[in-house]
Amino acid sequence: MITDPTLIFAVVLAIILTVPLVSRKLRIPHLVGMIVAGVLVGEHGLGLLARDSSFELFGKVGLYYIMFLASLELDMEGLRKNRRRGIVFGILTFLIPFAVGLPVGLWVLRLGLPAALLLSCILASHTLVSYPIAGRYGLGRTDCVTIAVCGTMIALLLALVILAVIAAGVEGRLEPSFLVWMGVRTGIYAVIIFLGYPRLTRWFFKRYGDNITQFIFVMTLMILSAALADAAGLEGLLGAFLAGLVLNRYIPHVSPLMNRIEFVGNALFIPYFLIGVGMLINISALWQSFAGIVVIAVMLITALATKWAAAWLTQKSLHLKGYEREMLFGLSSAHAAGALAMVMVGTRLMQADGMPLMDDNVMNGVVAMILGSCIVSSVATEHAAFRTAKKEASPYRPTPNPSREGRGALPLTGARGGGLQEGTGLLGDSLMVAINNPDNVDDLMNTAILMRGPKATGEIVALHVSIDGADSERRQERGRENLRRAAAIGASADVPVVTQNRLGTNPAGSILHAFKEADAKELILGLHQKRNFADSFLGTTLNHIVEGTHRQVVIVKHLMPVNVVHRLVVAIPAEAESELGFYRWLERLCNIGEQLGCRADFHGHPQTLRLVSDYIRTRHPNMRFQLIDMPDWNDLLTTTENLSFDHLFVLVSARRGSLSWQPSFDNLPTQLMKYFMGNSLMIIYPEQRSDAPSTTFTNPIP
Repeated sequence: MITDPTLIFAVVLAIILTVPLVSRKLRIPHLVGMIVAGVLVGEHGLGLLARDSSFELFGKVGLYYIMFLASLELDMEGLRKNRRRGIVFGILTFLIPFAVGLPVGLWVLRLGLPAALLLSCILASHTLVSYPIAGRYGLGRTDCVTIAVCGTMIALLLALVILAVIAAGVEGRLEPSFLVWMGVRTGIYAVIIFLGYPRLTRWFFKRYGDNITQFIFVMTLMILSAALADAAGLEGLLGAFLAGLVLNRYIPHVSPLMNRIEFVGNALFIPYFLIGVGMLINISALWQSFAGIVVIAVMLITALATKWAAAWLTQKSLHLKGYEREMLFGLSSAHAAGALAMVMVGTRLMQADGMPLMDDNVMNGVVAMILGSCIVSSVATEHAAFRTAKKEASPYRPTPNPSREGRGALPLTGARGGGLQEGTGLLGDSLMVAINNPDNVDDLMNTAILMRGPKATGEIVALHVSIDGADSERRQERGRENLRRAAAIGASADVPVVTQNRLGTNPAGSILHAFKEADAKELILGLHQKRNFADSFLGTTLNHIVEGTHRQVVIVKHLMPVNVVHRLVVAIPAEAESELGFYRWLERLCNIGEQLGCRADFHGHPQTLRLVSDYIRTRHPNMRFQLIDMPDWNDLLTTTENLSFDHLFVLVSARRGSLSWQPSFDNLPTQLMKYFMGNSLMIIYPEQRSDAPSTTFTNPIP
């Protein structure tokens, strides 16, 4: 048996490397392969590895990671919309196993009342072991997965509360003071997590933008939350889940930080946990006696049957689809570390006769239940995830937009109001980011990644233009550094980035030439904060860039990291829906709003807002938004007077001569400089028809 820590770690890494390859060949879920590998190499199998302290440490962190990722990837708006359904499922998936497990423990397994109650808690709780399967299919934000995660937390919380009461009763501590003290500790813990964590996170992210530093900060909060939950008398995995719930809106789903979190968990900690679970299972001990076999069969059948009954009743009561019921069952049927923690409490507690609350047969039964339920859960979730992904991938069929009086219908595809590819949206379109100032490389790239969306396949083209002159070599070297930084940000978010470092005599001409050559659909420019708008990165060349292309141009100025933006405030001119790029910029803003989990306030003409509402409800039903009438563009200052420092003000502008242009736009430069210099800002020039007349739009930068 290998006992050297270095060799143990090397063997575990080899298992993590090879098991997915073998599992793919055998067409079994990777999670099952990891658990089976743990059984084989453990001391109860081939005896290859000793279960040293690394499995205890990494395994516990791996379990925390599963719960943390489950809440971190939740769609918070979807959770709000599905909270009642999640509560229904949580109550059913706890109550049915608990109600069935109690008589089974008392009359079938002949346990005492405390032991039967403890067994009921074990059966009623479950662990999201198979959640990584749903995440791999990109289903973390679907309704059925959200309901399952919400129900898991309710079932776990109820089981942990009853477990604490059982332990206190057996040890003779069940007094009013115990319940009061437990309530006080839980209240203090809730204040720290729900009030302290958000403030601390905002403060830290505003001051420290390094992704490695942010990663360590997030991991610290997760582990600290788990430790505080243990100290409060709850379970650490509940604390890890709550930490992810609080940090959810500060970590966009498609971002370098999220990519690092998922990578470390899926590559190391979660596989370590699964292998460690397998090493605990002693196959030979499970069949030593007929009584032990009966206990195993009863517990496994009861666990799976009651969880399936809860999923079936949830489906019938909430009118869900068959594949959604299967997903609920798959995610809620696995018993793992939570069950182990509870059964260890049972072996530690002593009854009045000096015997442990749970004997070896029950202990073996729980271990067998863990193995069997994890296998069934993984297979069921894999099958349900495949079916759900096929349903989610069904092509979107846009319907014609209602027509405005005298303007005709505005379909989602076509000449007017088009720019949105039917079925795929903007998934394959590439974006170009013009980079010059090293101070805003992170902001521009993170904005482009958010606008691009989580399922997009198009690349981001990072461009730097150096003006030919005496110090052109120094400028080009600075450009290479900026582009390396941009490429690193894209790679850390798993987004393809193509870099271009150009030398030219005219900044606007060089950018436009590169823009056309790359056939990019949108151009994103930076507007970093200086004394006034004239000091911005592009300066007087902005007007030439806007005039020189009919495609969408987005100008960005961030005063804080984009992931701490609390709200989007969008000002839309009348007739904006008449522009070719209407749905393009709307889709980009919806991508930002959904991934940040923030609300979007749309100010505009009532008819324009109706089209905005129809689009969002059809394509982004879980996005939070509010519609605010602004019939007259001159009311812009009044409708946006409540802008806060953590809001992103989005101004949908227009080129002179376009359908949505109006004379009051000439006052925008003065208004922006006078009233909005203290706000994060995004100016959008929507795509126009390529045959539109030449524009002479006044430069918005004085």
